[in-house]
Amino acid sequence: MRVQVIMDRPLGSRHPRFPELAYPVNYGYVPGVPGGDGEEQDVYVLGVAVPLERFEGEVIAVIRRADDVEEKWVAAPEGVRFTAEEIRRQVAFQERFFDSTVHVLSEGETP
Repeated sequence: MRVQVIMDRPLGSRHPRFPELAYPVNYGYVPGVPGGDGEEQDVYVLGVAVPLERFEGEVIAVIRRADDVEEKWVAAPEGVRFTAEEIRRQVAFQERFFDSTVHVLSEGETP
């Protein structure tokens, strides 16, 4: 599934409420797509090593949180894939605070 992501926390930025938390990946949302918390769907963008304002790519995984109402999507440039363990390592900066699992999507599967 292709998505357009607007970055509200580009790579290297800090969390607005927790400034000790720096983002080692680009993080944003999909405009017009509601997430589990009623806000727009959050997305980690992997496979891009520079801060972005916008991104268009593929959703390759879903991070499900057992202790939260939200799921996080994981997007990457077209044709770029990561294993569940690789994704887990890249998003651990934030997901370490939650009971989360990574579900890697098979080709054609949607979140």
